[in-house]
Amino acid sequence: MENFVQYAPTEVIFGKGTENQTGEEVKKWGGSRVLLVYGGGSAVRSGLIGRVEQSLTEAGIAYEEFGGVKPNPRLAFAEEGVQKALAFGADFILAVGGGSAIDTAKAIAHGTANPEEKLWDIWTRKVPLTRSLPVAAVLTIPAAGSEMSDSAVLTNEEIGKKAGINTPFNRCRFAVMNPELAATLPAYQVACGVTDIMMHTMERYFIPGIQCEMTDCIAEGLLRTVIRNGAKVYENPADYDAMAEVMWCGSLSHNNLTECGRGKDFSVHKLGHALSARYDVAHGASLAAVWGSWARYLYQDQALGRFVQFAKNVWGISGEGKSEQETALAGIEKTEEFFKSIGMPVSLSQLGVQPGEQERMELSLDATMGDTVKLTRIRPLGAKEVNEIYQMAM
Repeated sequence: MENFVQYAPTEVIFGKGTENQTGEEVKKWGGSRVLLVYGGGSAVRSGLIGRVEQSLTEAGIAYEEFGGVKPNPRLAFAEEGVQKALAFGADFILAVGGGSAIDTAKAIAHGTANPEEKLWDIWTRKVPLTRSLPVAAVLTIPAAGSEMSDSAVLTNEEIGKKAGINTPFNRCRFAVMNPELAATLPAYQVACGVTDIMMHTMERYFIPGIQCEMTDCIAEGLLRTVIRNGAKVYENPADYDAMAEVMWCGSLSHNNLTECGRGKDFSVHKLGHALSARYDVAHGASLAAVWGSWARYLYQDQALGRFVQFAKNVWGISGEGKSEQETALAGIEKTEEFFKSIGMPVSLSQLGVQPGEQERMELSLDATMGDTVKLTRIRPLGAKEVNEIYQMAM
């Protein structure tokens, strides 16, 4: 087991009607002037924004709205939010929504606390991040896990690049999580969320050569739970008990718990980020479209035992009468079958993109930061190897 530090300081307020506690929570954490960051009109039409604002008012907290966050959150919009927060004198940033709203709120918090710096320079670590404003979230979409994670992602539309930043300043002070708020999500959005939750866990799982039994048990149990309940909420997002399981899995999948002693390897995310930055496709769908090709490209290397364990412990596949390679492949196939069953693509053509040879090479360079970064802890993958995975995924 590798050395690790586990730090998940976010307070979770989970259950029915918990959004009505938001104001008191903000007050408890020292907020007095809140920038309220959210996405489209559904949060307004459902009455959620009204309930959150009422709770803020009852707690004596001033607030300013900043709506309009889009999927694959944009740098320019976050920069606009920074200016609004500065003009309002915000001392606390509150997101209402899913990962895009929360990541945007985190970016606004960093930019507002460092108004003399360009946000993209902070994001790409040209400028060290040494301070930020406190952030919290009222979660409506179980998917990104941003409500408990130390990560956030932005897309720079001007240059067509998507990048993430990991920092303790990204940790939400609190996360309000009411599964009822996800009851009206479209099936496609539910499926993208379930896929992202699985991927956050699997990106930490397929790392060979490390004895880490407890973390493996947590990861495998989480995957079995989200697969079982993900199928239920895909059919009926109003199934409260199933959505509660999925929502909790989403938070645990990305708060670093499933990497304790093993670490992480977000190579599939790198491939997906390059796709969503260029084509503006849904994040979860981009991951499903390339995961199977990534797995087939690597499963016979040092991680064969991990893929066999995954097949047996997550999917219940018996290895009797099969070679290790056959068992591993069966697990990969079962995963793709599950993605298909919830309407997710398992190829680039199903994702709706058909990159030619030049485009695939450009995507590969994007994923590897100009071929300066090697992906995966199974074996190093440069732009050439990533291009071969994209080609397999066609």
